[in-house]
Amino acid sequence: MQSTPHLDVLPPLVETGKTDELVESGRTLFTTVSPLNDSYAVFPAPLSPQFEKLSARSKSTDPGEQNIYLVSSKAPPSAERRLFIGDTSIIFAAMQNLRKTVDENGVYLTQHESIQRSIRKLALDYVNFAKECWIHTSVGASTGEGNLAAADHYRSLYTCLSLFTILYLPEYGLENAPVGDDLMEWLNIHFIEPSTEEGDHLSSLERPWEDETYWPYLTRAILRGLSKAVTFFLGTLSEHPSGNLRRLAQSIIPLLSTQPKLQHFDAERDFAYASHRWKEKVKALRIELDDVPESDRRDNFEDWWDRFSDIVGILEGREEVIRKVCEDLGADWREVCVAWGVFVDTRLRRQDLPDVVSQVLEDMPPDPTILEDMVHVALFMGDPLKALDHAAQLDPWLSAHLADMMEPLSLVEQAANDESELSVRDFSVLSYAHYLHSDPAMWRITVTYMYSCGKVGTATADEILVRVPLRLQSKPSSANDGGDSQADQGDLSAIVKDVNATCHEYQREAVRRTVCKIAAQTFVQKKEFGLAISYCSSAEDWPGLGRVIDRVLQEYIHSGPEQYTKFVSGIAPSLQGLRTNTAAHGVFTHRLMFAVRYAEFHQRLLNRDLQDAAWDLVSMLQEGIAPKAWWAVLLCDAFELLQYDPTPLFSYAGACVLLRRLDEIISRTAQGAGEDYLKILEAKLRIDGQKDTQKRLQLVRFALAKYFARCAMIGTGGTQTVPRRVDPTV
Repeated sequence: MQSTPHLDVLPPLVETGKTDELVESGRTLFTTVSPLNDSYAVFPAPLSPQFEKLSARSKSTDPGEQNIYLVSSKAPPSAERRLFIGDTSIIFAAMQNLRKTVDENGVYLTQHESIQRSIRKLALDYVNFAKECWIHTSVGASTGEGNLAAADHYRSLYTCLSLFTILYLPEYGLENAPVGDDLMEWLNIHFIEPSTEEGDHLSSLERPWEDETYWPYLTRAILRGLSKAVTFFLGTLSEHPSGNLRRLAQSIIPLLSTQPKLQHFDAERDFAYASHRWKEKVKALRIELDDVPESDRRDNFEDWWDRFSDIVGILEGREEVIRKVCEDLGADWREVCVAWGVFVDTRLRRQDLPDVVSQVLEDMPPDPTILEDMVHVALFMGDPLKALDHAAQLDPWLSAHLADMMEPLSLVEQAANDESELSVRDFSVLSYAHYLHSDPAMWRITVTYMYSCGKVGTATADEILVRVPLRLQSKPSSANDGGDSQADQGDLSAIVKDVNATCHEYQREAVRRTVCKIAAQTFVQKKEFGLAISYCSSAEDWPGLGRVIDRVLQEYIHSGPEQYTKFVSGIAPSLQGLRTNTAAHGVFTHRLMFAVRYAEFHQRLLNRDLQDAAWDLVSMLQEGIAPKAWWAVLLCDAFELLQYDPTPLFSYAGACVLLRRLDEIISRTAQGAGEDYLKILEAKLRIDGQKDTQKRLQLVRFALAKYFARCAMIGTGGTQTVPRRVDPTV
């Protein structure tokens, strides 16, 4: 796979055309390579120590320049590549389920017929998907809508996968059967020769043997076992002026059409016997050919006897003739090796292929710059490790999925390397997963591959999950843009739910809780406090829950009671669930209860339901619901209610509760503990220093004194309390 030629980051580290400003500021761009994959950390840094002070000043004025960007050197997958990756990941998941089932049952993968058949079926699924993607991209390339290089790439994957399936995953019970016919079918499917255009050209001629391409076409067709094309063009020789050639052509046609094929026989012994008898007929044809007089071995265009002799030599299985013919035709080592299994040694088995291939490669070496050829060589030679090495260079997808099938077939070591703690299979799969991570949006598929790679893969996948971008589709929303805010909330919730579902699937509870904590923090930033509390509760992050509640209470200080009550309306439903949650810490539930009750109090004030508001205020102080840090704020809230003229709102006992709390604040402040009682009131009043807050509390004291005097004058004193007329909303 190719690396991306350049990397773009947002927001840009350096604006276009402003690189000089970066140099003048004494900074440059630094990169650090990840030890795990092909990603980089990119960040600005000072060129030398004398510029550090300047850089420090820049940091304070332009915090955006301090971003550290994690970028991949691999280009993100294209649209058609994403489709291919997604479809084949389903097959990969099925393979993992098969392995899991086998491990649970204790059955070794290659010892059971149904299991081996299942692996073969999954391998064929890979082959078919590669084929479909190749066809799709080829059609697009032909119409100008696709990429010809991409089409050729998928063709390479198709050839490699199908060859692997033929050599290492044959039909059950046929592992030791001759492989020549299967390889010839593979060669004809993937490397079509002779071309259809050549055949069409020759068939349009009245005397095709006069064309210089006739005999090469005929020889190549015989070498490839294309009996129909061969029969047709041999039939055209019935008009040839040489009677000997006409007779020989008629003699060879039935031989070609009756060449034994393994799939036509129930037993290999029958196939071997038929092949022997067929070779005897070829020998008879050779005798007949040798009897042709020298004077009749040429026509006006070609030495037809020499050409015909090469054809008979191929049928005889003469190794030197096949090599010579392939060299003359421009064929490569593959064609020689495959023809060897069809004509030279019809009983050639898979385990015998390396010996044949090594002989052929001495005279016809492959092109080392063509990775597809190198994968083919390694597969023919029975060298899975080399095949994986070349496949990784061709496409990490190919090496990962080949290795995943090789391990259960015992083609590669299952034991982990002592240094890397990874097996051959895990190394290939994990390398592919790192490539997938070049596109953060594909995190679901990425972790699927990683979690199949033991402890190292699991640890890496955990880090991926906790770093899943939670705002892939979100946009900055304003207070006046409720639609965008709802869309953002939906996007974020959906992503978090997907991550949680993935954590449940792979039993990563600690990761799930971490993700919920991160989501809660994100919702707090978006002021979606109800969802933040929900995720804190899901993560059992009780200190985090307390911080969320504190943020809600801060909204009262910064935004006022009206906005505060709106925020609390979103978190009030969480209170009942936390009350029934035995794992929830009481102190944080208690704090949430205060936030809800305090919002109810202000809602009653806004509704002018002053009697119940006064009852709420007293009960929060009397029942210990209100934290001591908020007592001063509540007492200041009571100031207006104490001065209400139409009727007293507090009972004598209620007023006494207010007075006791006020006395405690004043006395504790005098003892030096004022910060514990007055800090929030100072923030609310936006003042700095305890003198102003104490003055405000003195006003409350005066209001209480007047209230007691008023109660005495109208005779409403005593210990009774005014009964509440309305039940609390929570």
